[in-house]
Amino acid sequence: MAPRRFPRRAAVLLLALLTVVAAGGPAETLPRGQQRRAAAPFRHPGVLVGGPQLRAVRARVHDGDRPFRAFRAMRRSRYGRLSYIPHPVPVVECPPDTNPGVGCTDEREDAIAAYTHALIWTVTRDRAHAEKAVQIMDAWSARLTGHTEGNAPLQAAWAGSTWARAAEVMRATYDGWPRAGVRRFERLLRDAYLPEVTGAVPDYNGNWDLAMTDAAIGIAVFLDDRPAYAEALRRFRARVPAYFYVRADGPRPKPPPGGRIDTAEEITAYWFGQRTYPEGLAQEACRNLMHVGYALAATAHIAETARLQGTDLYTEVQPRITAALELHSRYQLGERPPASLCGGRVERTMGPDLEVAYHHYHDRRGVELPQTAKLLARQRPAGTDDLFVAWETLTHAAGPG
Repeated sequence: MAPRRFPRRAAVLLLALLTVVAAGGPAETLPRGQQRRAAAPFRHPGVLVGGPQLRAVRARVHDGDRPFRAFRAMRRSRYGRLSYIPHPVPVVECPPDTNPGVGCTDEREDAIAAYTHALIWTVTRDRAHAEKAVQIMDAWSARLTGHTEGNAPLQAAWAGSTWARAAEVMRATYDGWPRAGVRRFERLLRDAYLPEVTGAVPDYNGNWDLAMTDAAIGIAVFLDDRPAYAEALRRFRARVPAYFYVRADGPRPKPPPGGRIDTAEEITAYWFGQRTYPEGLAQEACRNLMHVGYALAATAHIAETARLQGTDLYTEVQPRITAALELHSRYQLGERPPASLCGGRVERTMGPDLEVAYHHYHDRRGVELPQTAKLLARQRPAGTDDLFVAWETLTHAAGPG
C-alpha cells in the first residue's frame, strides 16, 4: 500500500506548529504579519554573508585600498592555495585542554580553507577555487561520521559554523557542485554536527553555548530546518543576557540558563572570582580576553545570520554588546583595569573577533564605538583565528548597510 500523504495545507500547518513549539511560544502571541514572515523560505546565501554582500565585496576589492589588502592577505594565506590538501578522518577525537587528539586541527583548518576558496571564487570567478572548495567539503562528507571526547561539542561548533558558511556560498553561487555531493554534505551536517551543537551545556563557560549556537543557526539555514533555526534563536536569547552584564540585571549577573549555578557565591566563582560588575562585562573577562572575543564573534555571527533571514536579534542585545565591545576593547588596547576588576589584571589575548558587530552597530546604526574602532585599526586586515573566525575585514568592514 502506498504511504498516505498529508494535504499540502496540512503539511504547512504542521510545519508552522513545529516552529512555534521549538520557539517556545504560541503563534497567537505574534502579529499576523510576523506569523506569515516566520514561515517564509530561508534566503540563500544567508549564513553570515548574503548575496548582495558578496557582490559588494567583489566590487570593493578593486575600488579600495583596505578591501584589496584584505583580499590579498586572504589569497596569499596557506588557506588560499590551490595546492591545499584536505585531511579528513572517520572520527574526530578532541579531548579537553591541550591534548592534540585526532583530526581536530585538520578539521577546523580544512573548513576555513573551504570557506577561503569559496570567497576567492566569489571575487575572482576562477572555477579552480570553486572546485577546491567543493573538493575539500566532499573529502570530509565522504569520510567523517562523528566527534568524540570531551571537546566534541565545541570542536563541532567551530568546524560546523565554518562548514555551513562555505557550503552555503558554494551551493548558491556555483553550478559545478553535483547534487549528490550537496546531499551528502547536508547529511554530514545533520548527522555529524547538528546533534553535537544542540546538546545542553548550561554550566559550561558561555563561549561554548554561543559557538554551538553559531554553528546550529548556520546549519539550520543551510538545511532549511525551521525548528532548528527557532531553537537557535531561543538559545541565543537565553545565553547572551547571562554572558554580558548590564546594570539593569541587578547587583549580579543572570545565572546561566537551565543550569545549577544560581547563588551569589556560585555566580562569583562562575565569573572567575569577580564580585563587582561594570556595564558590558563578560562572564570570561577575568579568565582572558581571548574567550571573550570568541563569544563576541559568535554572538555577532548569530545575529548577522538571523538578520539575513529577517530576524532582528541585534536590537534585542544592543545595550549589552555595544557596552561589551567598548569595555573589552579598552583593556585589550592596554588600559589597566581597576583593582576591583579581575584584581587589576587582564590577559590581553583577543583575536580578530569584532568586525561583524562593529559593522552593524557603527556602520549601519551609527553608534559611536571609539575604543572598538581603535582596536580594529590595529588589527586590520583581520585574518583568521584558525578556529571559526575568518576574513571578516574583507566581508564586513564598511560593507553594505
